Amino acid sequence: MPSKKVLRTEQINTTDEAPKTNSVRPRKRKADVAIHLHDLDEEIVEMTRKKSCAPQACWNPDTGYTSPCRRIPTPDEVEEPVAVGSMGFTQYATESIFITPMRSTPLPALCWASKDDVWNNLLRKDKLYLRDMHVMERHPNLQPKMRAILLDWLMEVCEVYKLHRETFYLGQDYFDRFMATQENVLKTTLQLVGISCLFIAAKMEEIYPPKVHQFAYVTDGACSEDDILNMEIIIMKELNWSLSPLTPVAWLNIYMQMAYLKETAEVLIAQYPQATFAQIAELLDLCVLDARSLEFSYSLIAASALFHFSSLELVMKVSGLKWCDLEQCVRWMVPFAMSIREAGSSALKTFKGIAADDMHNIQTHVAYLEWLGKAHSYQQVDIESSQRSPIPSGVLTPPHSSEKPENTVS
Repeated sequence: MPSKKVLRTEQINTTDEAPKTNSVRPRKRKADVAIHLHDLDEEIVEMTRKKSCAPQACWNPDTGYTSPCRRIPTPDEVEEPVAVGSMGFTQYATESIFITPMRSTPLPALCWASKDDVWNNLLRKDKLYLRDMHVMERHPNLQPKMRAILLDWLMEVCEVYKLHRETFYLGQDYFDRFMATQENVLKTTLQLVGISCLFIAAKMEEIYPPKVHQFAYVTDGACSEDDILNMEIIIMKELNWSLSPLTPVAWLNIYMQMAYLKETAEVLIAQYPQATFAQIAELLDLCVLDARSLEFSYSLIAASALFHFSSLELVMKVSGLKWCDLEQCVRWMVPFAMSIREAGSSALKTFKGIAADDMHNIQTHVAYLEWLGKAHSYQQVDIESSQRSPIPSGVLTPPHSSEKPENTVS
């Protein structure tokens, strides 16, 4: 039995009860698939076909599961934008499904689909799963640091149970979007929401997800199995069962695959160096702890992280983004890159029972809160000049020789 990982803030001790319901079933993770190119938007089509939504039970932090949820109108009934969580189910959301994005595809010719169709579907998903950058303002009892502590703890739980990076990032996405549907959530409820989101994510992504009693165990008695199961159904209903975003680590997977792609190689087989992927993912891990990451799309965050390890030319090639698209996010990420550079990137960890070619996909945990504190201190120093100064690419791992190809990730 793994050691207990206990949240380092107030523990949760909820006594609210709700009728037990069937929860989402675990599904097998896509084994041996390096990128999510073929994971097309079935749920997008399903959402546009919905005609109505029955009233749902909502989580109320003061009274429990008693208040009814608002009915979600159909697109035909909507005259003004109506928010469904942090995702605006508006005419824009519906029309964006049919609008061709203005980013050229970096994908090679595919034998199983049109590369343009696949790329456009990925971009549409990036726009569909929106988050609310002002989510913390909806919860005056919470502070941004509490969110960082919770996510840092979830990373620890993932490492203990050898869960994949994609599982953590799905849980993080569920947490942020769910919190955008609520108001005045108490800090005593935060851990329950977080562990329930990770529980859902594990069943969505892992082949053999941990059991509910294992998730309850790591809370050291703060959350019971019934608490997690009850919260699980509330979260999924509030998210309208939209549980398949394209996460930052999934986008990084795509960018890395395109950066190292050989003409004769199979697109769906990983070719990039594991250690390099893990280092860039470490920068992503640190950045998502900051609430300002909610301002940027997942594809933009991943591209900006890649920039700090490579070159602008390479990032533009693999993402279709231009410098005007990247600049704000890249500059915001500089203090986090500086913090990691000072501490030094961690070596690739090995895990017993995990295949060698899957090691880089396991979520790891390091002293992220300490690094986050340093990054915030860097943000306070001469912010004005940093907005004007040029940003060197590849600042974390500069080339060791002039022989290194210009378009290779360093």
